[in-house]
Parts: sequence; C-alpha cells; structure tokens
Amino acid sequence: MNTNNAEEVLVDCRSVWKVFGDRAPAAMQAYRDQGLSKKQILQDFGCVVGVSDVSLQVRRGEIFCIMGLSGSGKSTLIRLLNRLITPTAGEVLVKGKDIAKLDTATLREVRAKHIGMVFQSVALLPHRTVLENAAFGLEVQGVGKAERHAVAERALAKVGLGDWAARYPDELSGGMQQRVGLARAIASDPEVILMDEPFSALDPLIRRQLQDEFRQLTKSLGKSAVFITHDLEEAIRIGDRIAIMKDGVIIQEGTAEQIVLSPADDYVAEFVAGISRLHLVKAHSIMTSPADYRAAHPEVDLASLASASPQSDLDTLINLMVRCGQDALGIVQEGVVVGIVTQRDLLRGVQGSSEHEGLDQPVTQLEKSL
Repeated sequence: MNTNNAEEVLVDCRSVWKVFGDRAPAAMQAYRDQGLSKKQILQDFGCVVGVSDVSLQVRRGEIFCIMGLSGSGKSTLIRLLNRLITPTAGEVLVKGKDIAKLDTATLREVRAKHIGMVFQSVALLPHRTVLENAAFGLEVQGVGKAERHAVAERALAKVGLGDWAARYPDELSGGMQQRVGLARAIASDPEVILMDEPFSALDPLIRRQLQDEFRQLTKSLGKSAVFITHDLEEAIRIGDRIAIMKDGVIIQEGTAEQIVLSPADDYVAEFVAGISRLHLVKAHSIMTSPADYRAAHPEVDLASLASASPQSDLDTLINLMVRCGQDALGIVQEGVVVGIVTQRDLLRGVQGSSEHEGLDQPVTQLEKSL
C-alpha cells in the first residue's frame, strides 16, 4: 500500500469476531469450522453471532460507509471500533494500537482525542445550553471552562449554529440537535468520527442537507469518518468507500461505482438495482481503449473528437455527446487520449454493465436515440 499520508491507516480491523453469549468461543469455532448458520448457532449454543471475521481499514481523510439492514451487524461493528464492545476474537487497531489491550486511562484518552462518536439519539443534556452541550466532551477531559467554551463556539460555528449557543436543546429542531452532536464530536478535534445512523430519523429534505453538510465539513477539516446507514443512497451520497454487511459478514467492499457496476452477488445486486447511475458511473469505468476503437474505426481522427475527463459522469458525457453531435468522445488526461466513450459504452453505463461488447456490432436504434 502507498505509504504517503493520504493512505495512512487510522483504524485497522483484523479478522474481528463478536459473538454474544456464555459459550461464545465454542460457538465461534463451530460457526467457522462447521459452517453453521446464525440460526443454528443460536439454537445449539444459545449465542448470537454479531460480527463474523470482519477485516477492513479506514484511511486518513476518507469517509467509510458501512451499510446493511437491521440485524446485519453494522452497529455492533462500529462499537467495536472504540471498544464500547470488546471483540470475541481478532484485533481492532487504532493508529497501530490494539485497543483491546489498552488500560482504562489510555482507552479513555483514545476515545477523547482520536475517536469521536455521534449516535442516532444525540442525548443532549436538556438543562444545559447548546454551548455547554457542545463543550461537554472537553469538560469530561478536564479542560477549563473558558478554553472549552471557546473551542465549542468554533465548533458550533462550523456546523452553522453559532447564533444558537445560548439556547437549550428543546428549542432546536431534530436536524439542529444532530448538528450539536456533531459539534460536540469535532470539538475534541478527533482524527476519526464514528456516526451511527445519525440522520435516519429526520425528514428526507433535512436528511439530504445534513448529508451534504457532513461530507463537506469532514473533508474541509481533514477528518476520517465511519458512517453507519441502512440506506444505500445515503452511503453513495456520503462515502468514499462502502462496505455492505449481511448476517455479520461484509459481503462486498469498494467504491460506490465498483459496487454498482460489479455487485458481488444477488443480494448486493438487489440493493443497487434501483440506483441511478447518471452521476455515479464515470468515464474511466466504461471507456474503450484508443487502440481498439481505432482498429474498428480507422477513418476517425481521435483528435477531432470532443473531449472529457476520466472523472466525467454519465450525465455529463451524454449531454456532451448530444451537443457535439458525434458518435464518440475522447477521454483525455494530461493532454493524452486515454480512452474513447461510444454511444454503446454510455448505454452499458446506464444499464450498469462494465463489460465491453464487440465494437464491430451494429448500432441499434436505441443507441441512435441518445
């Protein structure tokens, strides 16, 4: 792996298991060796498999979304990352330290300085002002009143609540209360922010607004985040990478584009079936090599084609092709044509296929209609 700062691993899960119950070690062994189902483990051992052999890495500066339905293990997994729950087996390393081996004081310091967390229920203290709630984590750390209030004021300003510092939680809307929770998390200046379905109870319009604000704020502050959701569209909107969980197992991990274009199985395919690809699939995923295109179309001067970047999405490519009236676009990077996008490529992208068909096949009437 690249060793530059952008690729630094802040959270590293290595074959992590969490099995709830008195016979957890035996249940885990049977689950792993005999291939028993979660239902069989519950019946035979009285144990619940929450997380099964999960390995993942969260890198500096990225938003990592963990997506799954209720009971998939996603909320259990995020609580393993800061040892709210202790793993049955495996390691959770935060900045290279196995948090299962930390003493109480060191663990408290890691939670205070390196990992902040925002739950679906923000649990603001009703008798304290917005400012005091935002400063609460710093108060627990023993930071003086003047300093913690100054830091909390800056955090509230970053989430758009600078004018609400003197108000109380019952005067705020649900979305504003979530912003206070986020301000409380970032006030301690953690390197990683854990978010457990923080927007799921909000109205759709407010939810989308907070999704955009959260991504912009996280990126502007240079933070990493682990974001739990049951909504794939939310994961796509927020995440740099996505892990899809089912029955405690990570079924697939990758960028939204990779998951939509190449679902690992039928379960994932069902999730992505209704996702619009217009702003998700990029030119680099569907383009044909210049050599292959030139071999099939020797009469075309590649330099004459309208150009786009490898990161141009389907919507941009379709609009460009319609405007220029050409049958293909040149994909250009640093002045060099690195690929060609044809009408057929665009259709494959809309459909969700990354497989290239033969370039010598006739263009259908549907393709001509683009």
